[in-house]
Amino acid sequence: MRNGEITVRDLQEKLDLEQPTASQHLAALRARDLVVTRRDGTSVWYRVADSSIWNLLDIARDIYERQLVKHQASFEALR
Repeated sequence: MRNGEITVRDLQEKLDLEQPTASQHLAALRARDLVVTRRDGTSVWYRVADSSIWNLLDIARDIYERQLVKHQASFEALR
């Protein structure tokens, strides 16, 4: 979705998800106004409602990765 609209089928294929799983996740995102839809014939296209969400997700990923590196030795010790 970062590059624009996507159908449920395309999302399924990209993420190797079953159709019900993909639909449930998209419904949850839509219920929280994080994605919006557009119907085109029998296809429903999804896109992110506010593209600034990508900035938030990028920052969250960076924080997570830094924490992972910081605690990697502790994780290794648990093996």
